[in-house]
Amino acid sequence: MHVSLATNAGRAGRPNEDFVGAVPDAVVLLDGAGIPGADSLCSHGVAWYTHRLGRTLLGRLSRDDVGDLRAILARAILETATEHSDTCDIADPSSPQATVLMVRAHRGALDYLLLADTFLVLDRGPAGPQVVTDDREVIARRACSAPLDGVPRGTPQYDRVRDSCVTAMRARRNQPGGYWIAKDDPRAAEEAVSGSLPLADLTGVALLSNGASRIVDPYGLTDWPGVLELLAAHGPSGVIRRVRQAEDQAVGDPDARVPDDATVAHCTHLQR
Repeated sequence: MHVSLATNAGRAGRPNEDFVGAVPDAVVLLDGAGIPGADSLCSHGVAWYTHRLGRTLLGRLSRDDVGDLRAILARAILETATEHSDTCDIADPSSPQATVLMVRAHRGALDYLLLADTFLVLDRGPAGPQVVTDDREVIARRACSAPLDGVPRGTPQYDRVRDSCVTAMRARRNQPGGYWIAKDDPRAAEEAVSGSLPLADLTGVALLSNGASRIVDPYGLTDWPGVLELLAAHGPSGVIRRVRQAEDQAVGDPDARVPDDATVAHCTHLQR
């Protein structure tokens, strides 16, 4: 399997909280999350968590090419949580956490796993791309943010409602009927979206963090077939470059999104 990677921090002066890496026949992409100002909960920070969890996953994948991906993720979450449970309040909803996307080529099949909002694009050649994502976090955020509709930005009312929305969102994390993310509880791995496809049906696969997937939604710069064409022509860095160009053009727009860390992995030649 041939793998090309690119990642870029969303803002200068801040660590990149995404992680991407590969071992023979497997790729891992994580998108870190946490609450700004939560240093009192975890002295290590979000970037530390994503990099530690990512390295642990890669290590396990390099040693275990037959184990169920959910089991591999559960053991990695537990191992990472144990590393800082004595010094940090890892159970607090605001402590570091991460989305997870893993793929593994094994015995003629591509196994995949997603936990929270990343995107896996399966290149099926003439049949067109198939996009897999775990949209439960997006659905939960949309529901929790509904009270903000129509509330003027920059007002005390907006701040109060936003705080209540954040509290509501935290309450849905790693809960039935809410959404699941890698954090301190290895049982979250059992809730991951997973599947397997014959390698013979695939020309390649692409993995994108939600910061990189903005090229399709909300920016609408291209569609998913266009993403595959861009990857073939310019690689993962070409996708990220287009996202950054859109963000640069939106400078000064009060409704523009804050630039996010963006990460892409592109895998081709899947069969040995």
